[in-house]
Amino acid sequence: MIKVAVVEDDVRFRKSLRRVIESNPGMACVAEYATGAEAIGAIPRDLPQVVLMDLNLPDSSGAAVTAHLKSKQPDISVVILTVYNDAEHIFKALRAGACGYVLKQATAAEILEAIAEAHRGGAPMTSEIARKVIAAFHEPKPATTAVETLAPREREILELVANGYANKEVADRLAITLSTVCWYLNEIYKKLHVQSRVQAVNKLRQSSGRHPTS
Repeated sequence: MIKVAVVEDDVRFRKSLRRVIESNPGMACVAEYATGAEAIGAIPRDLPQVVLMDLNLPDSSGAAVTAHLKSKQPDISVVILTVYNDAEHIFKALRAGACGYVLKQATAAEILEAIAEAHRGGAPMTSEIARKVIAAFHEPKPATTAVETLAPREREILELVANGYANKEVADRLAITLSTVCWYLNEIYKKLHVQSRVQAVNKLRQSSGRHPTS
């Protein structure tokens, strides 16, 4: 028998979920909670194995409640049941410790399967949500810019040059020799594939979204 709890502030939907759960002879709805505070206070006593969690609760977010529950009861399985299908809500809930994410338009059969899968140790997700999760991992990583390859000291010198310091002033400010500053600048030019101070400064400003120097 899988013991299930429901955290949902909409009383009609909450009662509907209870009926769905109890229609399955292998499941029991051991508790219902209308708020996050109720859930946090009573779940350690009621000991459900699977929790169906709404995200938009009147006193807190379902993600915050999930994180609290998981910190106290790591073995509990929380399945988010919500109308929100955007990436921000999805990943916030999953980072909080939810094992599944199902949209409220799911059928009764899909909800029951999600509960069973969560109890088996799986990660139930509405197909639309699963596609978004997979797509996020397939997004190309931003290419490393040439400026990002600069060593910390090189970046420091280039920042000073961009702020109008002459080579001698850079040397004095950093307590290094003028020839060392010139050597660093040559290394910076090589890494940025430029020929002059102005070009190097422009590369720096482009990487940080500032206007280049004409």
